[in-house]
Amino acid sequence: MADGLVAGGFAALLASHGFDARAVGSLVTAALLGSAAMLLVASRWSATFTPLRVLLLSAALMIATGTAFALSSTFVVLAVLALVGPLNPTGGDVSAFLPAEQALIADVTTDENRSAVYARYSLAGFLGAAVGAWAIGPVAVLGRRTGFGSTSGLGLGAAVYAVAGLVVLVLYGRLSRSIRSVEPPQRARLVASRRQVHHLAAVFAIDSAGGGFVGTAIVASWLAVRFDLEVPAVGLALGTASALSAVSSLLAPRLSRRFGLVETMVFTHAPANVLLVGAGIAPNASIAVGLLCLRALLSQLDVPTRQTFVMTLVPPSERAAAAAVTNLPRSLAAASTPAIAGWLLHRSTFGWPLVIGGVTKIVYDALLLLRFRHLSTKA
Repeated sequence: MADGLVAGGFAALLASHGFDARAVGSLVTAALLGSAAMLLVASRWSATFTPLRVLLLSAALMIATGTAFALSSTFVVLAVLALVGPLNPTGGDVSAFLPAEQALIADVTTDENRSAVYARYSLAGFLGAAVGAWAIGPVAVLGRRTGFGSTSGLGLGAAVYAVAGLVVLVLYGRLSRSIRSVEPPQRARLVASRRQVHHLAAVFAIDSAGGGFVGTAIVASWLAVRFDLEVPAVGLALGTASALSAVSSLLAPRLSRRFGLVETMVFTHAPANVLLVGAGIAPNASIAVGLLCLRALLSQLDVPTRQTFVMTLVPPSERAAAAAVTNLPRSLAAASTPAIAGWLLHRSTFGWPLVIGGVTKIVYDALLLLRFRHLSTKA
């Protein structure tokens, strides 16, 4: 919910401080590089940075980041905060929290119900993001009336993000006893599954590079500059898309059990990316938002399926390492393109980021099918 609020309002908050689309892209890049750095540290020193400790540290940094974003309007300060904190302005599944959560979920579920559990996990995330995006308009109005933080009123949103971090910290702290027995071994690393996981990571990185062009903050910025949509309208569109993603994620276990994990990922994801390209060339806001919502019905069906596929390929002792190894290149790849997307939006209001992102993701779909279809299982 906090990510949905901040990601959707990110561009408007920065615009109220006098920053353009290039600044939006640069700060998104900084935030994703920070998430990648945290993943690298957690993977390298897994005995010290166990999944639970990573979650607690991320929550503490979330509090600090939200507080500072609410109080500061200096670009250098914001860039450093984005780099250090767990801010996720993409609104997607590239976050410092995710590898630790995925590894813990895999350890407390069975092979038979893992796909369904990941689907419920994704459902909760998408519904929360939808509520957060829908709240952008009311939070902006309340912030302007109270004079909190910025002319857009979304400085209040950053404060809400900090409060949410405190709630998350408390909730993660209550997990400690129940998951203590499933913390990773002293030196979690890939052995038996190393080759397959590295190949997966490379393919996933292509998808994330495309995703960096179309993160929530970038799409929100594009809707504003291309069609002059106001902040509440942007929030409504993004929230609706996230809600549709939440509903569709429930279909992932059924489809994967019937058709296979890789087939479900590819044959739902590829049509979604065609719709993304269509949104980028749409002549008006209604068609663009409509195509983005249709895309949302398909685009996230691969998320729980992908998580299940990774955990199915590796033995239990390597799950934490596999989660880190597949997510680190995804974070780095996702960080490599938002700055380019921001520059493109600064040069032209045409939907180049959506078109390029969609085409890149279609290339990923083709590679995934060709390289891993023989390993597909039904779960």
